[in-house]
Amino acid sequence: MQIHVVQQGDNLFNIANTYNTSIQKLSDANELDAPNNLVVGQTLVIPIVGQFYFVQPGDSLYSIAQKFGMSYQELASINNYPVDNIIPVGYSLYIPPQPKREITSSAYIEPFGNTVSETLINAATKTTPYLTYLATFSYNVNRDGTLTAPPLDDLKQIADGNNTALMLVVTNLEAGAFNAELGHIILTVQAVQTTLLDNIINTAQTVGFTDVHFDFEFLPAADREAYNTFLRTAKDRLSQAGLQMSTALAPKTSATQSGQWYEAHDYKAHGEIADFVVLMTYEWGYSGGPPMAVSPISEVRKVVDYALTEIPANKILLGQNLYGYDWTLPHVPGGELARALSPQQAITLARQQHAEIQFDEGAQAPFFIYTDEQGNQHEVWFEDARSIQAKFNLIKELGLRGIAYWKLGLAFPQNWLLLQDQFTIQKLE
Repeated sequence: MQIHVVQQGDNLFNIANTYNTSIQKLSDANELDAPNNLVVGQTLVIPIVGQFYFVQPGDSLYSIAQKFGMSYQELASINNYPVDNIIPVGYSLYIPPQPKREITSSAYIEPFGNTVSETLINAATKTTPYLTYLATFSYNVNRDGTLTAPPLDDLKQIADGNNTALMLVVTNLEAGAFNAELGHIILTVQAVQTTLLDNIINTAQTVGFTDVHFDFEFLPAADREAYNTFLRTAKDRLSQAGLQMSTALAPKTSATQSGQWYEAHDYKAHGEIADFVVLMTYEWGYSGGPPMAVSPISEVRKVVDYALTEIPANKILLGQNLYGYDWTLPHVPGGELARALSPQQAITLARQQHAEIQFDEGAQAPFFIYTDEQGNQHEVWFEDARSIQAKFNLIKELGLRGIAYWKLGLAFPQNWLLLQDQFTIQKLE
């Protein structure tokens, strides 16, 4: 696959000609709703085998070959280019597909109400071919240890049809928010724990879950060891039942990081106890905060660098958002919340507002600014092929187990194209 950033004057015809593909393939791959009206700064994923590299100032055959893990003689031979010749800026070199590594991929899906919406059913149908796990968010723990289940409808059949395992996500959500008191009860009352684990195992075996995933958040700091003890007990019982166990971890950068979201999450203990963990490496830019990238690569790397001091790389799934936010300016703490939107919706909004998409190199994330009909200025940060590629590069560089997406239902077709192109997705027997 190739990532192309739309420039002033680009259209699908000349882009297709540049990469020797068709307009229809370009439009279909990127699910373009207005193929004749591209946005400057928009990324397109080009559906070709391998990719083309356009020579930049300072490049040589040797430096380009190094970038793609090949010899300069091999690169010259593939492109029938004289190995001793200086290569001109702008020259197009074909780069063959790179070897793929197998990874684990997971995505949370969050049905509301009594049934799974058609939007989520469609999202699960489209994405389960690219997933190891479909994580049903969430089974909420009640104060007596029983579980309140989300609707599943056809999700099990969809997952089975694509050889995708189901992940049972267990949370301390109560009335729509993570509840510290409920978490304390779960971790400290033996009778509640026994009932809870009985219910989890019964549910997993009845429905057909493979992994039990604990996402306990905003726990009291004093319950850190109680949480570790609970996980050890849970792991013993789940293993006896033939089930895997994973956990979600707040994005810490040190063992001593303060704050209610962080203190009860012991990276070292989770790394020892769980089969794998999900780092929640997103929400730096969030609905109630000031405008910024949701998962800036600089901040994500800090979390992963710390995690690797406590947890083996082959147990770490990198968390990744499938959405962005539209903030109304000026940002006022406690004021209007930003509106969540998909990458596809962000492109449509930029086109409607005649906004040029910019790219923050430090954050490795796209953004744009526009003024609405009422004269209010907005700032939008979202994800595109470049931002997701930065995360894929991090997974490759550091040898991480894989990736976990929050959450299905907001369209981002480019992600799935690139994921399939660069990795082999593990499928459980």
